[in-house]
Amino acid sequence: MSLTFERKEAASGTPKSLVILVHGYGADGKDLIGLADPLAPHLPDTTFLSPNAPTRCTNNPMGYQWFPIPWLDGSSEVEAGIAMAAAAAAFNTYLDEMAEAEGITAQNTILLGFSQGTMMSLQVGLRRADPLAGIIGFSGRLLQPEALKSEIVSKPPVLLVHGDQDDVVPYESMALAEAGLKAAGVDVAVHTSPGTAHGIAPDGLTLALQSAMRWLA
Repeated sequence: MSLTFERKEAASGTPKSLVILVHGYGADGKDLIGLADPLAPHLPDTTFLSPNAPTRCTNNPMGYQWFPIPWLDGSSEVEAGIAMAAAAAAFNTYLDEMAEAEGITAQNTILLGFSQGTMMSLQVGLRRADPLAGIIGFSGRLLQPEALKSEIVSKPPVLLVHGDQDDVVPYESMALAEAGLKAAGVDVAVHTSPGTAHGIAPDGLTLALQSAMRWLA
């Protein structure tokens, strides 16, 4: 199954890198492709892509989900695990397809996720053979941290950003993810957005841009 997606072309007309924006639960590619607007002027050779997750969201049929969330939609942990594995496979295929279609290598590709999109970016990006330029995760979690050390395949740098007033994905999730990533040998930086709830604040987006510019230089 090929994922549908939104795109914003490289401003320079000569794309040399990709930033793939990975949306959260109940959202879609259109929801996150808007992040390209403040980033693109500083990354003129970058094409921005924002895929839709494979299935419609149980709680918001207008949006998509990478996997169900049992305490929100009444699914079982088994169902969530099966769906997560299927979504990871679909996302992996999408990354392969886009690399071939765009002619851009993993070393020039960044994953930028929000919430459940952060979870998928970490789950997939660290298990791909070709190292990505980096992974940026806002307001997310590291899934299955106990499995990462034995399953990790590549170790791109990671930036995690989380608001300390997040009432959807607890702020403490960032420290847990940082510990799990460091235990697996990943170079990880973290940033707290003061007073920020479940969202992306200007300070975090500025750091994300700085990281992207450094990784793609």
